[in-house]
Amino acid sequence: MTAPSRTTVAVVGGGPAGLLLARLLHRSGIDCVVLESRDRTYVERRQRAGILEQGTVDALRACGAAERLDREGLVHDGVELRWGRRGHRFDFPSLTGGRRVWVYAQTEVVKDLVALQLADGAPLLFDAEVTGVTGADAGRPVVHYTHEGLPHTLACDYVAGCDGSHGVVRRAIPRGRLRTYERVYPYSWFGILAEAPPSGDELVYAHSPRGFALHSMRSPSVSRLYLQVPNGTDPAAWSEEEIWDELEARLAVEGGRKLNRGPVTQRAVLPLRGSVTEPMRWGPVLLAGDAAHLVPPTGAKGLNLAVSDVVLLARALAERAATGTAAALDAYSSACLERVWRAQHFSWFMTTALHTEPGQSPFDTRLQLARLDRLASSPHAAAELAANYTGLPLT
Repeated sequence: MTAPSRTTVAVVGGGPAGLLLARLLHRSGIDCVVLESRDRTYVERRQRAGILEQGTVDALRACGAAERLDREGLVHDGVELRWGRRGHRFDFPSLTGGRRVWVYAQTEVVKDLVALQLADGAPLLFDAEVTGVTGADAGRPVVHYTHEGLPHTLACDYVAGCDGSHGVVRRAIPRGRLRTYERVYPYSWFGILAEAPPSGDELVYAHSPRGFALHSMRSPSVSRLYLQVPNGTDPAAWSEEEIWDELEARLAVEGGRKLNRGPVTQRAVLPLRGSVTEPMRWGPVLLAGDAAHLVPPTGAKGLNLAVSDVVLLARALAERAATGTAAALDAYSSACLERVWRAQHFSWFMTTALHTEPGQSPFDTRLQLARLDRLASSPHAAAELAANYTGLPLT
């Protein structure tokens, strides 16, 4: 592919945010180029989230990217929370007026979007490492990158930073123009992928005196499970038997079934933190997804927030192209941040209600249990949980 030198929108980052943005722009008749620093194999194997909100599925369907999702995705109408060795199921459709979630791995979303992009979308360059952005202060941004061993420049009207929290694009914004709010949690998740059929039909989140645990899945034959562990834990230090025994203990309920066990094929320790960078726009430079915010995975919001960002951004850029007005583009940051902070609050609530702090007092544990008991006893609290988990509607 000949390296393009001019486009309307330079999309930096070929993850789900950048790929979906490019897809939406292409369908609106706005030319763009996607630059991804990694190769295609790496991008399509990069393990991340697996829960898709109703709004995310709707967005993928609207742009023709949900054919395999609708065929292979696992529809979930609820979630179970466990505490005090009791399980409590929250039925999403009845609590939200019909909304639900899907289990469909981010790797599969990316594969679907890559295939569409290469088949009929805007240019997508893998192994294209962006080294800097210049000219943005004058309203004429130029993206500098290397591809196939050669340096290139890409002049554009806008730069969309979809390249993560350590990406190049946000570093192009001058110091002092951004403010970042951050919380680092005092524990991590030890996650495993196992060749074992899921032990239930829906996700199970568990609060226990031993720490948090989560039972999830990737397919009818592959389970995804997590344990709360201290920060800095070495995942190799656990034997498979120790992992399964600890999961069994934390997920146990009276009269419950045993976990299906199987070979552990992947393991990793994931630190938990939340961060929000404000604003999400500086002139022609726009941030989306992890480049602007991170959430702990407890609320399943990371990928879904990225999708809502780029849906709003694509609408704003389409309005600008069609009418010449910039009202939606000017409101992009504030519109996104309202949703981001609500998702941060929900993720914080789920995280702090279900995890045990190091050295936590019995008083604080009783407060946690009171918060959880309210979810089970109050229809209003249950509806609030379901509304946030399935995702607030995109406006």
